[in-house]
Amino acid sequence: MQEQNEYYVYPSHSVGLMPQEERLEIPNQACKLTLGIPCETTLLENRVSLVPDAVALLVNAGHRVLVETKSGMAAHYSDNEFSEAGAEIVKDSSPVFQCDVIIKVSPPTGEEIEMMRGKQVLLSSLNLASLNDSHFRKLSSKRITALAYEYVKDKESNYPVIRAMSEIAGNTSILIAAEYLSHPGYGRGLMFGGLSGISPTEVVILGAGTVGEFATRAAMGMGALVKVFDSSVYRLRRLQNNLGARIFTSILQPKSILDALRTADVAIGAIRPQGGLSPVCVTEAMVQQMKGGAIIIDVSIDQGGCFETSEITNHKNPVFEKYGVTHYCVPNIASRVPRTASRALSNLLAPILLKIGEEGGINNILRTDIGVRNGVYLYNGISTNRYISEYFHLPHKDIDLLIAAFH
Repeated sequence: MQEQNEYYVYPSHSVGLMPQEERLEIPNQACKLTLGIPCETTLLENRVSLVPDAVALLVNAGHRVLVETKSGMAAHYSDNEFSEAGAEIVKDSSPVFQCDVIIKVSPPTGEEIEMMRGKQVLLSSLNLASLNDSHFRKLSSKRITALAYEYVKDKESNYPVIRAMSEIAGNTSILIAAEYLSHPGYGRGLMFGGLSGISPTEVVILGAGTVGEFATRAAMGMGALVKVFDSSVYRLRRLQNNLGARIFTSILQPKSILDALRTADVAIGAIRPQGGLSPVCVTEAMVQQMKGGAIIIDVSIDQGGCFETSEITNHKNPVFEKYGVTHYCVPNIASRVPRTASRALSNLLAPILLKIGEEGGINNILRTDIGVRNGVYLYNGISTNRYISEYFHLPHKDIDLLIAAFH
């Protein structure tokens, strides 16, 4: 009889019981940053990116803050206030542009980009209508990682900087309209609002976003008759719900807009594009049919404007007249109230800067914070914003792939 060979079979579950090394997440080590706040050189830009209270928070967290002298003067913040908050006051802008992080309100000029040492972080606004391809190529050559305030999102996928500046611009646009409507030359001496027995001021607002909402609130509060146009029924419905009142609303249709503009005393352009430049909703022919002495406030001018007759102006020469209609096309309306605008901007930027330090640098926060990552349009000098790449003919790369590659 043939013997059968016996084999010992190991239990299948015992194979994976060998001792394994424990895997622990290595936390990011906090870093200390050198932050630079230069003077704004853009004509009549009166805001400052960080106010003394925010500087004190950053200094107390161990960061070093360099402030160019007189940076906050137009916003009524003195060098002494910044110094008492812990900032180092420097006499010229060269040391400021050598810092790890540069915080500006307006985009840097060509001369300012030349002063950068390279491989730094730039936080500023991005007024596309005033820039050209050489601006982005200069930043790219320095391998700058640049973030635009307009593109940064919060946890609810809103644009907090845009919302804050839009609230200010919406309210202020109505105050500006009232000022020029009462001007004896431009507005023919009319009072904004209305009185008993006198027809109320008619205001046409293009756009039912934040600017449109706060402009509507201010206009209604002064007794005006308001008509709001937008491409989205949802936004129009949301506006009425937020106001708690029923007002005239309409989809953006040329005939409806023209009918409203013919009798309007004030027209506010407040359409924010989904990407790129604002669409032109009011043609030159439509403006020709407006009343003499009517006022146009094109808040969207920083994104190209939504009136065909709009041309960029500034706070020193804010208006021009065309076809008897006064145009106000200043791109930085919030700079008209610089102290309020600076505080609002600073409240939003300071937490981001603190988080960059806590996370151990810009690369770590970009990996974990989708909202901040959305604000990046250049990463190590490479364009990551598709619209900017296409408009200015720049090579485009996906930021997620770049972040993975650099790590």
